[in-house]
Amino acid sequence: MVATRFTVIEKDWCTNMDIFDCINKRRSIRKYKNLEVEKEKIDLLIKAGMAAPSACNRQPWEFIIITDDKVLTELREGMQFARYNAPVAIVVCGNTKLGKGVDAWDKDCSAAIENILLAATGLELGSIWIGIHGLPAAEKISSRVLNIPKYVIPFGMVYIGYPDEEKGIRAQYNEKRVYWQKYDQSRKHKARPKDLKHKA
Repeated sequence: MVATRFTVIEKDWCTNMDIFDCINKRRSIRKYKNLEVEKEKIDLLIKAGMAAPSACNRQPWEFIIITDDKVLTELREGMQFARYNAPVAIVVCGNTKLGKGVDAWDKDCSAAIENILLAATGLELGSIWIGIHGLPAAEKISSRVLNIPKYVIPFGMVYIGYPDEEKGIRAQYNEKRVYWQKYDQSRKHKARPKDLKHKA
């Protein structure tokens, strides 16, 4: 029998959710209630991020947690795709000195962010991943506002909060994207349906 449930118990927080339910329930939330997120839950999210796989176990990630309204406003106003009202932002950065010799800090940070997103769902919080790395304006504003040194690269930001919108469970399995043994070059793929835009 395959175990598909996980339980997290720390202080007063307990979650016991089917792993696959958690994966399918994860949605990008863009509207948040004006409620504070408990520090204990934020700590759990960071612990989840640090539990991610890392190339050669270099663990080059660093996390900046922002709850100050003034700082959040500066980030929102400076980044085009970050204008949501979440009360918490977690900026995941890659410290190039920590990952020296292994050019995989961006993959490691991606894994950490995915862990945070899934943990947030398990804690009944809403979340959304905001890209920073590769977007010069976003990198510049986040580095300036958060006092990030040049050898530390802001990779992405995760907004966290109690959701003020409901989104149903969505499975995205598509058997046409799956191959067994060898790639089938004769298979034709259609572009993503237009109605999926911004519905992650």
